Amino acid sequence: MALQGPIPIGFEQVFPFGCYIVGEVEQVKDFEASTGGKFVPARDKSTGELVWQVAVMDADPGVKAAQKTVSVKILAPVQPVPPASISGLPFTPVEFDGMSVTPYVHQSTGRLAYSIRAREMRAPRPAGKPAAAAATSGKDAA
Repeated sequence: MALQGPIPIGFEQVFPFGCYIVGEVEQVKDFEASTGGKFVPARDKSTGELVWQVAVMDADPGVKAAQKTVSVKILAPVQPVPPASISGLPFTPVEFDGMSVTPYVHQSTGRLAYSIRAREMRAPRPAGKPAAAAATSGKDAA
């Protein structure tokens, strides 16, 4: 089979209604290498980059409450900085670039689940402004 490893996917396919940060950006622990009180940060097996995670809430009104919050892992050499919060909103809207999903079977439930990864976290682009236009206009929020 030609398809191996993480499956590239667009932000709009994962979060068609957008998503909001509901937790802190945290470094992922390498559970196999960490022992006792010694924390060893996780690194991506293919790139060697550090792995960070942030909890986000899916804004899709059709998603069940128990499935609204998911963790997105971000591969980055330094801790990613969330976009600035927007006045009047209780949560910070966010978008991710360079996304991929890896399907797996959840051990406790036996159900299909997905590990979501990204290369970058940023503020959402204004509605109707495609990525290429935002990048060429110099107004892309990084």
